[in-house]
Amino acid sequence: MICPYCKIEVGGNLTKCPLCQSKLRGEPEEIYFPVNEEILKKSVLYKIQIFIVITAIIVGVGLDFFFGLRIGPFKELHWSLLLAMWLIVMEIEVMRHLVRGSGASRKLTLPVFTVLILMIITSYYFDIMWLTVKWIVPLTLVATLIANFVIGMIDKHGNAMIYLLTNMFVGIIPGVVLLISHRDIYFTWTICLLVSSILFVAAVIFKGREVLKEVQRRLNV
Repeated sequence: MICPYCKIEVGGNLTKCPLCQSKLRGEPEEIYFPVNEEILKKSVLYKIQIFIVITAIIVGVGLDFFFGLRIGPFKELHWSLLLAMWLIVMEIEVMRHLVRGSGASRKLTLPVFTVLILMIITSYYFDIMWLTVKWIVPLTLVATLIANFVIGMIDKHGNAMIYLLTNMFVGIIPGVVLLISHRDIYFTWTICLLVSSILFVAAVIFKGREVLKEVQRRLNV
């Protein structure tokens, strides 16, 4: 195959020039690399699900804004915007998980933090902020902390430590702020504060060098 613009010969059975993406001319040869059927199947499934997501967003916006469909007592709430927010963010998370090379802690921590932010926004509009802040957020952080600690202890490459330290930071700060401000600290946040502190001490004892190296690398010291 020959590119009429780049004036180069291209082997294999490509249809477009790898340099300028112009259509190649000539007779294709045998393929150089085998076709990965698994990747092709995943690509088709991903296209199908992204089509479903976009369709759901369009239908939701249509029902909400054009037909005035409302959810229960929330007459002024444009629920389709919340639906679109959730679906778009979840789609980004799906794309992120398809990228190879991401560690287990990254695949665990980032989606959890993303979902918590979405839940806080959603609970604000549905007037259930107390439930999210008092129970869902701290207990989810505790579960993520424990999971990240286990991953950090068995991780051979040291990539889990930054997510473990970040999770501890997020778990400790709210409790400290409540204590300093002399406000009543929720029982669940007390648990989160204690678990964060205990796991930090355990990380220093069992992975002290990795903790120090991670802090030095992130703070450039």
